[in-house]
Amino acid sequence: MAATRTRMISAFVMGPSAILAVLFLPTSWMAVAAALLFLGGLWEWFKLSGVEDSLSRLLLVALHMLLMVALAWGSHTAQGGTSALFDAVILVGVAWWVLSLLWLARYDFGSHHEGWSRVVKLLAGTLAVIPAWCALVTLHGTPQGSIDHGLIPKGHVWLLVALMTVWAADTGAYFAGRAFGKHKLAPRISPNKTIEGLVGGIVLGMIVGMAVVSFTGIALASLPAVAILCMVTVLFSAVGDLYESLLKRHAGAKDSSDLIPGHGGILDRADSVLAALPVFALVKALLGL
Repeated sequence: MAATRTRMISAFVMGPSAILAVLFLPTSWMAVAAALLFLGGLWEWFKLSGVEDSLSRLLLVALHMLLMVALAWGSHTAQGGTSALFDAVILVGVAWWVLSLLWLARYDFGSHHEGWSRVVKLLAGTLAVIPAWCALVTLHGTPQGSIDHGLIPKGHVWLLVALMTVWAADTGAYFAGRAFGKHKLAPRISPNKTIEGLVGGIVLGMIVGMAVVSFTGIALASLPAVAILCMVTVLFSAVGDLYESLLKRHAGAKDSSDLIPGHGGILDRADSVLAALPVFALVKALLGL
């Protein structure tokens, strides 16, 4: 009971704080806030990958911070900026999450902590975190006009659509899995996840995503495309969740850390988002939304 109460209190603090940040922070500040959050998750990722030495992890995180700075600097032009670099990184990120399905199908790959295994997992951290950050910044900064008399840019709302879709999917999967779950999704990686839970997550994620997207002023004719966007996003959010579960299984860890009371670490909260954001950004662009 106390654990559930702690979990709920943490959620009530984190949820509204994240929504307010997405809607009202300028994109430059949102990029900084997201970078700090994602780099914190990367710190945990490196520990799960077998980098126990804190100084080594700190150096690796610092290198990724410099990579983020370099991407932002390289995207700046005299005319204001170009998204070409960010778009290229997003494509790389989507390709990685597609390839990660092969890893998930081979549980033992990388489980024995050899040198090559650690290197591959470190590279996977880069391919997960940097594209997700690029996608977040790209979505948040999308110059598509504004709503509410210019108070909330549409790009901010599109990022909220992505995040709310993933958050709703997590909730739907939890309750549908508990109520109807009989068929295991990936029993060796995450015994509690079920196919019924995944279906419940897809349904609730689509409902919430389509509800939030209405605040962009989107035409009704575009809602089927939004439904497809949300469905694909939820499917890949499940891939991100499973991949982090795989890392934890290999490392013999229950959570990525104990930073957030009742919720584990940053990576435990962000795993689904890391996979979902690049896919959301790419599919949104392909569908012309």
